[in-house]
Amino acid sequence: MENEKKLYTLIVHSENIAGVLNQITSVFTRRQINIESLNVSASSIRGIHRYTITAFADSDNISKVVSQIEKKVDVLQCQYFTDDEIFMQEVALYKIKTGVLTDNPNASEVIRKYGANIIEVNPTYSVVEKTGPTGEILALNQELSDMDALLQYVSSGRVAITRARIEHVSEYIEKMDSIYGNSNN
Repeated sequence: MENEKKLYTLIVHSENIAGVLNQITSVFTRRQINIESLNVSASSIRGIHRYTITAFADSDNISKVVSQIEKKVDVLQCQYFTDDEIFMQEVALYKIKTGVLTDNPNASEVIRKYGANIIEVNPTYSVVEKTGPTGEILALNQELSDMDALLQYVSSGRVAITRARIEHVSEYIEKMDSIYGNSNN
């Protein structure tokens, strides 16, 4: 079942140039693939930015997306991974009714069950923070919703690192430096 849709995580490296994000997201739009999460940050290599993107697709379409992204002038490298090939986490904040927290002992039990932390308590609302995999983030959201405790919810995009010792883009940069004799190091 190679054409079965599943969640892929793409890691894209580029120089920090305006417009690269638009170039990358337009590839998904043209293929009518919805981006589930997107996180942009500096990478471990100075001057190189890292885009972590999740999307549901089949293996054929995700390979085509990666190929098209790598053709962009400002993109250094793009790779895709399944969940077993990376370490990943998300962060979520839940604003809940303080009354539910104080009046329902199950509320604090649910928060502890997911390893979440209460970071603010006031008479009106409390804020809970949870770091973990997407499934746990969503499960806590559902349980708090079922208790009618949830006032607001926000989740970060996935952050992920590969299980490889170094970022694969390091090898690419070394290869380009040897070809073009770049001495910016």
